[in-house]
Amino acid sequence: MDFKLHNGSGGLCCKSCGRQDKQLNTYDWLADIPGNGEESDLVEVQFKNTRKGYFRNSNHIPLEKGDIVAVEATPGHDIGVVTLTGRLVPLQMRKANIKSEADIKRIYRKAKQVDMDKYNEAKGREHDTMIRARQIALNLNLNMKIGDVEYQGDGNKAIFYYICRRACRLPPADQGIGRCFSCPH
Repeated sequence: MDFKLHNGSGGLCCKSCGRQDKQLNTYDWLADIPGNGEESDLVEVQFKNTRKGYFRNSNHIPLEKGDIVAVEATPGHDIGVVTLTGRLVPLQMRKANIKSEADIKRIYRKAKQVDMDKYNEAKGREHDTMIRARQIALNLNLNMKIGDVEYQGDGNKAIFYYICRRACRLPPADQGIGRCFSCPH
């Protein structure tokens, strides 16, 4: 087996090694097998925190673990990091109980500078949005704690992560948080 200086630490490492700095990291024990990347056009992509998705590389873009990609989303596109390619992706999809081929969206491209600029702009709004959402929830007497906000890579959509002790009855979007955070585009 040939080892390469891969992780920048000066130590010997194979392709599947690397810093385990991502939550929910999947160890690719097949990474060094020749042709593994061409076995499947499916790719695992991780977004902020623990959100992962599975996408089809229909354009056959050469991708490796750690590449930043623009992927199809509803609406627009999102930016994420490739965490797994090759033969293990279908196994991970089965483990995640993803069955329908129609649910698999596609990878558009490796992220360009303009994609990263939009992504960083959207990411920069997340903390202020979370603080504002907490204040709105308090004003509406909603029994919920908003723990995080994640904007989609193009800034077209936000996901609010929250917890409730009991079921929360959210007001219609035109009366509550949704009205306050309409998309600027």
